[in-house]
Amino acid sequence: MRYDNIVDRKLLRNIDIGIVVTAIILIIIGIVGIASATQVTSGGTPKYITIQGVAFVLGIIAVLLLLLIDYNSFGDMQTAIYIINVLLLLSVFVLGKEVKGAKSWIDLGPINFQPSELVKIGFILAFAKHLETRKDKLNSIKNVAISVLYIIVPIALIQLQNDTGTMLVFMFISAMMFFAAGINYKYIIGAVGAFILSAPLLWFFALQEYQKKRILVFLNPELDPRGSGYHVIQSKTAIGSGQFFGEGLFNGTLNNNGFIPERHTDFIFSVLGEELGFVGAVFVVILFTILLLRCVYVAKAAKDTYGMLICVGVTAMYLFHVLENIGMTIGIMPVTGIPLPFVSYGGSSLLTNMLALGLIINVGMRRQVIRF
Repeated sequence: MRYDNIVDRKLLRNIDIGIVVTAIILIIIGIVGIASATQVTSGGTPKYITIQGVAFVLGIIAVLLLLLIDYNSFGDMQTAIYIINVLLLLSVFVLGKEVKGAKSWIDLGPINFQPSELVKIGFILAFAKHLETRKDKLNSIKNVAISVLYIIVPIALIQLQNDTGTMLVFMFISAMMFFAAGINYKYIIGAVGAFILSAPLLWFFALQEYQKKRILVFLNPELDPRGSGYHVIQSKTAIGSGQFFGEGLFNGTLNNNGFIPERHTDFIFSVLGEELGFVGAVFVVILFTILLLRCVYVAKAAKDTYGMLICVGVTAMYLFHVLENIGMTIGIMPVTGIPLPFVSYGGSSLLTNMLALGLIINVGMRRQVIRF
């Protein structure tokens, strides 16, 4: 494993401060939003804030340790990382418990751990190396088939957990990394065509009833206003009631009266929209836009294909989460249970997002070959 002296100025001056500051602001906004959503100021339990704070501190430590290691070292461990990914996903079938229809969590006493969150990082690291080693012959039918099999294993295991949201994240990450690696457009068109043609089969034989219901309610929330449609209706009402400047932190009417479901996790953007208004919601969107653009810049400036593909995978992960989460709170995307990066409550999620950010910083630090 390759180590670098983290205090070397030639590495430190390459750290993208904009990415670091933007992420910290988002995390602070998230902690404040969680405090409001769990009504800490009015007698609510500080449990969620404590867990999120601990995850933040652990994330900082993990990122600092990650920066000591040259990211290319992870490429050298591609096979081991891939095997660990599969074992983590398999562990859920033995040790996992079902939460909201998805058996994707492991109970660790005071906290729940979601292995698929950590596997996102491992998958990006392993798949990036897989694509890099085949970059000159990626478009052969043999290598396309091998690459598809490479991603089908984790995606299939996640689907068996009934975790559709995470499965879609992996599919999006894979597609964007394929595209960045130079896959021929004919394969992309073929994949889209195959998906469209197989849609009826997926609907009747692959999707669970609750998944079908989510899709139907997404198209028309009024079909089940007291059930599945309740989430979207209340979310849109909360965001709309915030108007331009919001009702004020800790003063959201729907939030304080418990009308917003999953308000500290999946629907925390609804809380922010109600209490901070249009201005606050747009500010959050601007922060995510800055973060994503900085990630794209690091990807373009990476010194090698492996680093570029890592950044593309992380950026794709962030992008899908942001678009899907905010989209479902305003009713333009189906409800999938995907958290808002850095903002939603969840130790596994925050730690994963911070590790992913550490990879971006790692690649950016080493975008130039250091000469002594």
